[in-house]
Amino acid sequence: MASLYSSVLLVSGGVEFLTERAVRRALEQAREADPEASVSEVDGARVGPGELTVMTGPSLFSARSVVVVRGIESLPAAAAEELLAYAAAPDADVALLLSHGGGQKGKGVLDKLRRCSAVEEVKVAAPKPWEAGRWVSAEVRHLGGSISSDAADLLVAAVGHDLRSLAAAADQLVDASTGADGKRRPIDVTLTRQYFGGRAEVRGFDIADAAIDGQLADALEQLRWAIGNNVAPVLITSAFASGLRSLARYGVASSQGLQEAELARAVGAPPFRLKKLRTQLRGWDAAGIATAVGVVARADLDVKGAADPLFALERMVLDVAGARSR
Repeated sequence: MASLYSSVLLVSGGVEFLTERAVRRALEQAREADPEASVSEVDGARVGPGELTVMTGPSLFSARSVVVVRGIESLPAAAAEELLAYAAAPDADVALLLSHGGGQKGKGVLDKLRRCSAVEEVKVAAPKPWEAGRWVSAEVRHLGGSISSDAADLLVAAVGHDLRSLAAAADQLVDASTGADGKRRPIDVTLTRQYFGGRAEVRGFDIADAAIDGQLADALEQLRWAIGNNVAPVLITSAFASGLRSLARYGVASSQGLQEAELARAVGAPPFRLKKLRTQLRGWDAAGIATAVGVVARADLDVKGAADPLFALERMVLDVAGARSR
């Protein structure tokens, strides 16, 4: 990114966490460029007439200034006109940082800003569910670390798709991968499982993968650990249902000659997951998958009813593994 001074940075998108983080990083960059610069921050809805003109005008206390206006979609009409007039000829000693929360509100101002040569726009967007692992990998790289694709997928399964939580988890793993000498080792599945493997969702997917792979003893051992550690039975049946649905969709989509990204979208899984599904599918046919889906549906009803959950889940694991074609 070029110097923020004498320009206008516009951050747009509908993801509050990403938008705010982009503004915060730009603010830090402007401060690093001139630690003596004065900083003014204001919410767009609260900008009164003439206020932007004052904020972007010469400062009595410092040569440079940084002005942050969040939520320009809520700017009053008078303030919006002042903003557009300033953006057409920004001051060389001012860094103006703007954020727009997405949607149609304030689109007229947004479109006019985009036509100003001094305005640089950064668009932020949440990754699609199948891109979450790739997003984690990019997040880790930004923090100066590296993570394997399997570890990134495991982290998503453990933490979920909330970007704020994923970013915090990535930061924790990068910190954990840093030795006393400051060197960072690659983040692998072992390290990720050490910090996040106790999450219920991960255990459920591990059990499901083991059963779908035909590793019966491993699946039963992990199941008993999960029940003994109070993992909710419905999370386990949900993981089985999700794994089998992905396998079924992969079986259909993989015969259509799709590129990897298109295949991932069709399956609804991250690209890193496709290799695992490809391997799993070798042991299944369509009839077996249909049988296993029925088994899981019955087990889900059982654990939500009065049935003994361990018995119902053990029977599910045995029957799912038994439905494999080979």
